Amino acid sequence: MLLAVDCGNTNIVFAVYDNTADVSRQLGCWRIATDVSRSGDDYTVWLGQMMSAANLANDMVSGIVVASVVPEITPHLVMMARTGFSLDPMLIGDAGVDLGITVDIDNPSQAGADRLVNAVAAKHYHQVPAIILDFGTATTLDLVRADGAYAGGIIAPGVHVSVDALYKAAARLPRLDVKPWDHTLPVLGRDTTSAMESGIFWGYVGMIEGLITRLRTEQGVELPAIATGGLASLFAPHLPMISAVDADLTLRGLVAIYNLNNESNSAITAHSNKVDC
Repeated sequence: MLLAVDCGNTNIVFAVYDNTADVSRQLGCWRIATDVSRSGDDYTVWLGQMMSAANLANDMVSGIVVASVVPEITPHLVMMARTGFSLDPMLIGDAGVDLGITVDIDNPSQAGADRLVNAVAAKHYHQVPAIILDFGTATTLDLVRADGAYAGGIIAPGVHVSVDALYKAAARLPRLDVKPWDHTLPVLGRDTTSAMESGIFWGYVGMIEGLITRLRTEQGVELPAIATGGLASLFAPHLPMISAVDADLTLRGLVAIYNLNNESNSAITAHSNKVDC
């Protein structure tokens, strides 16, 4: 089995894949809030409990691949791999790890591991060229060229970041719940809450529509848009220009990279069986 770990600024996602067949099937998926105070032992104990509840054992895992955008947590995840699984993990960004794509930006070292992994997944599992729209701590749009190269992107504040900023910066504004809003939500708010809901919901819809339109115009191609991230399912129904929603895009990219760097698994593709995490 393969353990794929996606460490983001808000959550860390752990997923176990059966990597022994032609299609790598997801057997379990769990998430925990990102917290720099947790030790490697903390992750070992917690993940062991999650896996045990799913009838999975640590000694069944033969490989671990990690993408992390939180440098303070990466050593703890490495320690978890070594103490809990007796394995050295494959770390995205290490010099010896081949992504199978070109990073064609001015400073390749600045590209986030998660965004590069998403680009790999887009190349392996979707039609490229394409735009990857990731609703995470930040809302990002990235361009993957027809040859699979990562060609750059856009970074904007994430939905939750914007909601928190409003609440913290304005004394009289309430904390807004991020929830599925209906397309009938009026643009014109009639009270404080409905005005904030319109600003967040229609504001982000308008921002994404505008950015995708500008990217398509700049590139001269009607690029498909692949949405991923925790809020993708909330916004995608209101954005017809999104051609696909792939909630497991990053995890599937990690599987593809692991297999690329391990010849015995090179023909295996990642399949999600909708395990909640």
